[in-house]
Amino acid sequence: MSQEKMLEDIIREVLKSMSQAPGAAAPAQTAQAVATKGLKPDQDYPLSAKRPELIKTPTGKTLSDITLEKVLSGDVVPKDVSIAPETLRMQAEIADGVGRTQFANNLRRAAELTAIPDARILEIYNALRPYRSTKQELLAIAEEMETKYNAKINAAFVIEAAEVYERRNRLRAE
Repeated sequence: MSQEKMLEDIIREVLKSMSQAPGAAAPAQTAQAVATKGLKPDQDYPLSAKRPELIKTPTGKTLSDITLEKVLSGDVVPKDVSIAPETLRMQAEIADGVGRTQFANNLRRAAELTAIPDARILEIYNALRPYRSTKQELLAIAEEMETKYNAKINAAFVIEAAEVYERRNRLRAE
């Protein structure tokens, strides 16, 4: 079996199990959460066009604060144009509200990842490649993600990957 095929099989298995990941709300519960926040998927999507007042950058700027003039003057910095976890969570609620549960779960995982520095995400990505880590190293990464960054859904993903790699003999020898 080629490495690409093996990796595809592992990813499919992990993704299949992630549909029951902790923290993923059932569609009926999520639809209620959307209604509670006042979001109506059929009326509020896309948020940037229909509810721009809800969107803030991680630095607290609104969409109307981001202008070419402010970029050129240096009043808008790169962190001002990155997405905030709250925006990703709102988009997840809207996706759930229209039955796009898998996409909603992806957005929730992305929201968690915004707390992790880019360099660390790249290290984790490399550690998740077959034969790169021991099971203990992957479990330590999961622990770090859960405790240091409160990335519980992603931590569950890493734990599942460690278990799949163990079953398929894809861990680095200790």
